Amino acid sequence: MITGGPGNRLQVIVIEGDHVSVVKINVLTVSEEARGELERRFAGRAGLVESADGFEAFELLRPVDGTDRYLVYTRWRSEEDFQRWTESQSFQRGHAQARNDAAAAGHGHGHGGQGGPAASGAELWSFEVIESATPAAK
Repeated sequence: MITGGPGNRLQVIVIEGDHVSVVKINVLTVSEEARGELERRFAGRAGLVESADGFEAFELLRPVDGTDRYLVYTRWRSEEDFQRWTESQSFQRGHAQARNDAAAAGHGHGHGGQGGPAASGAELWSFEVIESATPAAK
């Protein structure tokens, strides 16, 4: 099921049996010169979301087709689990760490390098997974 939401948000829900997972895709517009900084910061966040209740998966997707948009993919047991994560101390700590790292390096407020944000824009897309496949057992 795909539904619209506020601020260019789409929602996707995954249904497997009685379980419905929620996928959040944060679309980050990143200039060529800021890509390394963005990737470094995501590598430094490792472990922050993995222990969150309801967390199922994370992927950072680098563009390869000439676009400047990175995709940050997370999958959650429910919308409520995702909302709890965004309100958690771990979430706040991760964003504070990015701000502190940037300030220590002289890079502004923490969302980027070279004196400004790594991402010049962001959108959050939300989805429910309605069908999923994994490799067949051998």
